[in-house]
Amino acid sequence: MPELRKDPIVGRWVIIALERAKRPHDFKHQDQALVDTGACPFCEGNEEKTPPEIIAYRDRGARPNGPGWRVRVVPNKFPALKIEGSLNKRGEGIYDKMVGVGAHEVIIESPRHHVSMAELTDHNIQEILWVYRDRLVDLKKDNRLVHGMLFKNVGSAAGASLEHTHSQLIVTPIVPISVWEEMTGGLEFYNYRGRCIYCDIIQQELATESRIVLDTDYFTAFCPYAARFPFETWILPKTHSSHYENIPKPAVEDLGVTLKTVLSKLETALDSPPYNYIIHTAPFDHQELPHYHWHIEIIPRLTKVAGFEWGSGFYINPMPPEDAARFLRDA
Repeated sequence: MPELRKDPIVGRWVIIALERAKRPHDFKHQDQALVDTGACPFCEGNEEKTPPEIIAYRDRGARPNGPGWRVRVVPNKFPALKIEGSLNKRGEGIYDKMVGVGAHEVIIESPRHHVSMAELTDHNIQEILWVYRDRLVDLKKDNRLVHGMLFKNVGSAAGASLEHTHSQLIVTPIVPISVWEEMTGGLEFYNYRGRCIYCDIIQQELATESRIVLDTDYFTAFCPYAARFPFETWILPKTHSSHYENIPKPAVEDLGVTLKTVLSKLETALDSPPYNYIIHTAPFDHQELPHYHWHIEIIPRLTKVAGFEWGSGFYINPMPPEDAARFLRDA
């Protein structure tokens, strides 16, 4: 089983993924290319190459674990965390640890071998966003689990090992430190001003317009004021909501168009760069929070994080977000 271990200084939890363990010589540096087996396990007709599906949106009459699906969710074949077992929280001197209980799922976004999410139809992307919601709602019922993070890796430089468009969900028994920091910062602002800082950011960005990439009825996409990376782009719902799984159907329809448009702009402007996107959402065990706002962060992998960044926590961004937003608007 995987194991979760807590850094006693900064409170960061680390997953020791024993079932992903490598021999020391496997870590020698080498340029990695995306896997091309000639028979992609994510393509329609190759369903037997994946673990049995958890859920799939299928055509009428199509049988589970066979062709006829539009979006399909399966367990990760090499999970960082496993759904079986109890947490067994315990200490070892000053160190805290627990069994690596959680969920690790793969969302296969199309039966056809598309490389880019931007190639998909608006309806296809809307179904992907809806299955995200379905999985969070289902896993939220497990009282061992506390937080779900949805993310997408595109390109080997962004951590992808297969090129067929897909995203992932990892659900943990603790709140990731980055989400905790966002919630803490949001609460400090709320206690001081009585408002959600994310809502204030939306209003200020719409007022200045210099960092806006796209504005729709339900969402605002912009390059953040203190962007860590070139062309970093956030998508925020205009209506306050702390939990992604509470998204209403009209907002899903709008988000499908918004996400596709922003990704298309990035691919056009930057020649299809590797990127990650992450959905930041509140923990399962919290009710609606007035100080936290779910959102999507899209991070093109155009620069490398090196010694200064790791040692200091600073980021060096050579592209002002105002220039990046202007370039994306025109793309």
